[in-house]
Amino acid sequence: MNKDLTVGEPRQVLWKFCLPLFGSIIFQQLYNIADSLVAGKFVGETALAAVGNSYEVTLIFIAFAFGCNIGCSVIVSQLFGSKRYADMKTAVYTTLIASGVLCALLMLGGFTLCENLLALINTPPEVMPDSLLYLRIYILGLPFLFYYNVATGIFSALGDSKTPFIFLAFSSTANIAVDILFVTAFKMGVAGVAWATFLCQGVSCILAIFFVLRRMSSIHTEHRARVFSWPMLGRIALIAVPSVLQQSFISVGNIIVQGVINSFGTSVMAGYSAAVKLNNLVLTSFTTLANGISNYTAQNIGAQKLHRVKQGFSAGIRLVWMLCVPLVLIYFFAGRWLLFLFMENSTGAAIDVGMQFLRIVSPFYFVISIKLVADGVLRGAGMMGRFMVATFADLALRVLLAVILSGIFGSIGIWSAWPVSWIIGTSISLLCFWFGPWRYAAVPQEVAKRSAALENEEALEAMDAAEAPAIVDAAEPVEPVESLQ
Repeated sequence: MNKDLTVGEPRQVLWKFCLPLFGSIIFQQLYNIADSLVAGKFVGETALAAVGNSYEVTLIFIAFAFGCNIGCSVIVSQLFGSKRYADMKTAVYTTLIASGVLCALLMLGGFTLCENLLALINTPPEVMPDSLLYLRIYILGLPFLFYYNVATGIFSALGDSKTPFIFLAFSSTANIAVDILFVTAFKMGVAGVAWATFLCQGVSCILAIFFVLRRMSSIHTEHRARVFSWPMLGRIALIAVPSVLQQSFISVGNIIVQGVINSFGTSVMAGYSAAVKLNNLVLTSFTTLANGISNYTAQNIGAQKLHRVKQGFSAGIRLVWMLCVPLVLIYFFAGRWLLFLFMENSTGAAIDVGMQFLRIVSPFYFVISIKLVADGVLRGAGMMGRFMVATFADLALRVLLAVILSGIFGSIGIWSAWPVSWIIGTSISLLCFWFGPWRYAAVPQEVAKRSAALENEEALEAMDAAEAPAIVDAAEPVEPVESLQ
């Protein structure tokens, strides 16, 4: 069901929309977690290190898929909020075509350069064969990665966060079963882990695209939507390219950090590989909730209701902090048991490394969650310049500190780079939100004036309702229409 995020009490609207997104990203992360879990538990420490090592390279491809998701999602949200349905369909079709071309180019580059990328991050000789095998199979599945991300962005833009959740709940659960089947019954090793992800993610992608096209056909327009538009691609690119650059630089930074970690040996690699999977589960969850806030922001900007955006920011902070409390407690005090899921056959040194990472980093989830929510508002408002400044400051400082502190304090110095960079990046994001002209960045000035008028009208309606209880009791209130279907 398509849902209008511009009506209703902002806190309730945002929470109902974001909670299925949170569930979806948990299942999405099960793909990567399942790979590491099965590799570490049923194959061995070297296999776990290989999967974790390859993951840092796959983040480059994920960056481009994420950019396509965000670029399409923000523009479609704004067009949906302003009821421009023909243009909205054009944005969807244009993204699908452009994503296919980009994916083909990345597959060509990936197959050509994957071995060089693994060598660049100082992959140990004993880990290289499995890392290379896993990465090549992963690259084969890039079309599934791209089109699933685009489909998820479209559903979110339409206010539908439940459909992607259903797809992922089924396919990620199946992925765990197929992982175990391929590794234990068929003795396929790391290749079995990679092929299981390929098959299950492919099914999820095909279903998602089918339902996106079906959803588009159910939305009626006065005239036929164009299949491709260069101006529309330009609008999407204005949002997508900064997001791709942001994620790409993060990936490059992670590769540099991975190279530093690899110099400490297989045990540190394995401990970090398991711990960073748990860490990425949290960060990706917060990022997905922030993407939901971007959709909420974009729809309300499209509907000229800018006053609701600040209310959405406050509601978003409360939501992510409610998630932070149990996650920090679990990681800090019970993280060892979670690491054992990945490293049953690993050494005690690897477990200790994973616990060092979690205990240094997890308390600062309260900080980074604020940054991601603020970034979600900036992105939904189209303020990509300020968004990128905050992100690059965070990344550059983290990489620099990791390189410097590792030479002084060893692996603990690497982990300490995360909290420091998060604090500075969050400060910059909040400054951009509080003092930057985000309220007027993506819309003309007359739209901002109209938004203020709408805010006054809503306040007057609330006063009238409070002063006339007899009228409210006399008839059932009419709920706003939230669906196009």
